[in-house]
Amino acid sequence: MPLILGTNSIKDTGYDVANSLRLDDGGSEYLTRTVSSAGSNTKSTLSIWVKRGNLSLSNNTLFGWTTDGSNFYNIKFGNSSDVLDIRWRNSSTQANYTSTEVFRDVSAWYHIVVAFDTSQSTASDRIKYYINGVQGSGLSGYPPQNETVLINNNSCVVRIADSGFSNGYFDGYIAEAVHVDGQQLDPTSFGEFDADSPTIWKPIDVSGLTFGTNGFYLDFENASSLGADVSGNSNNFTVNNLTSVDQSSDSCTNNFATLNPLYHYIGGAALSEGNLKFTTSGNSSVGRGMSTIRPESGKWYVECKIIDVTRFSFGLMNGNETHSSQGGNDTNSVIFGYDGGFFMTGGFTGYLSAPSNNDIVQLALDLDNDLFWIGINDTWGNSATRTEIENGTATNSGSTDIGSQVPINTGAIGIFVEDNSGTGNNVCEINFGSPSYSISSSNSDGNGFGNFEYAPPSGYFSLCTKNLAEFG
Repeated sequence: MPLILGTNSIKDTGYDVANSLRLDDGGSEYLTRTVSSAGSNTKSTLSIWVKRGNLSLSNNTLFGWTTDGSNFYNIKFGNSSDVLDIRWRNSSTQANYTSTEVFRDVSAWYHIVVAFDTSQSTASDRIKYYINGVQGSGLSGYPPQNETVLINNNSCVVRIADSGFSNGYFDGYIAEAVHVDGQQLDPTSFGEFDADSPTIWKPIDVSGLTFGTNGFYLDFENASSLGADVSGNSNNFTVNNLTSVDQSSDSCTNNFATLNPLYHYIGGAALSEGNLKFTTSGNSSVGRGMSTIRPESGKWYVECKIIDVTRFSFGLMNGNETHSSQGGNDTNSVIFGYDGGFFMTGGFTGYLSAPSNNDIVQLALDLDNDLFWIGINDTWGNSATRTEIENGTATNSGSTDIGSQVPINTGAIGIFVEDNSGTGNNVCEINFGSPSYSISSSNSDGNGFGNFEYAPPSGYFSLCTKNLAEFG
């Protein structure tokens, strides 16, 4: 399948999608709209851009139309197998179409289009799905000619990120959610291959489409009205358990780092809030969350908000390491510990006071000069100044030789948080530039990307694909 803006896809693709909606299945977050005027129930196209979060759910619903348990139409990642599942039921008639492709890359954005026209004489033309601009071939069986589908029916409930049943919430990010009522369209109505990088599928402006009676276009650009339909139809959605903080700048044209739930030593840690919130609880819960983007060069800035701390750690590690312990036992790492000190290969040094709940821990990483600084609430360790950090002055750096501590020749550096003690609760939210928590004083990097509590030092940037294209 063509690549869609994963961590290795860093080209600026032209048309920009500014925002997405971050959804956490544990918060029962979704959008709904009740249809008031019937549209077509034989022709329809759905398009959505998706970055997955929690892969362990059995029913990760993207779109749903429901009247009751016997009458529904759902598009979801289903059955704990990470396939795309297209399912509808009209009373006693039931159909289920499943892709052969799987969707397991939590670092990448996918574009999914599902289009049907049951009036088509050729059975295979009656329902089609596309992934990143390419038609899927995994469907077994097709609907009967002129089959009606529970979509666009008067009084049915349209759902985004929810099936209408108890276990169907979506977890992750969605952008550019589009429904076209009465037409079967192909993906070129919503995206195109990049002229300079033909393996990259990118979005295009869809505002000029004819959306039909129940068509909608949600761009999530209005934080105070996340369910606003910008198609011109005013088919607005009601948000459920969502607030303005759920608007994210992580999008299908600028992909931000998150923590990776597939990292081999995630262990007893739970990730939530778009894989930005890290939680361990109890004496047996230990683990580490590693960044999905692991740079090999450049200057980068990250923040981490402490929610509940017992044995919090934050730092750098070679992305290929398999360690399960902390401190002097962890080679190829530079770690800022819960007591304010640095753990490096074989040793410990004092650096800052211990962080407390609600503190913002800052990381400034200079891979070009092998330097590393930690700050708490804009006070930097070893009394380092912003000028020193910006100029690459090594005098008060937390580490002056990252290249030997965390050798990048065997794997890129990953930024991580961890709890390895199993002695209590540890909860923190990491901010690579698209925070999952409220920011009281918004600050972006020098390229205008990211949203941080404190201003990044000049020349340091948020971990996103547009910055990687320029500085990584």
